[in-house]
Amino acid sequence: MLLAKASTDDPCAGDDEAGSAALEFILVGLVLLVPIVYLVIALGTIQGQALGVETGARQLARTIAAAPDAATAEARAERVRDAIVREYGLDAAAVAVDISCSRAACPEPGAILTVTVRTEVPLPLVPAILGLDDLARVPVEAASAQKVSRFWGGSP
Repeated sequence: MLLAKASTDDPCAGDDEAGSAALEFILVGLVLLVPIVYLVIALGTIQGQALGVETGARQLARTIAAAPDAATAEARAERVRDAIVREYGLDAAAVAVDISCSRAACPEPGAILTVTVRTEVPLPLVPAILGLDDLARVPVEAASAQKVSRFWGGSP
């Protein structure tokens, strides 16, 4: 019986990739894990700002519609805006509030008041080199409508 000896005394002879599985796992893990972690952080930041804008629009509409007159409505709206900016960490300079009514005067008894709040969310970890931080912004907008009471005392 002639059998060719297929193996040698060295079990790793001819195996050039011995021990590289751990290195490949770490490399592939980092290549996949880093973008996923960044995506989670970025989406969390955007979602937090979106909640702030939505809350701001809703609370501003309620505050203005429930105020007894225009001067009080403006003062209360300014305080609510400042509180929302502070609580949700919004950039005060980037927050834009637009108030419109279904009638000519705003607010007016019986009118539908619409408040729109807009801002831009900067993406995390984007450097301020060559204006990249200005390009890496996500616009966020929310609107809320509230009916002003027909007994509102803001009209002359």
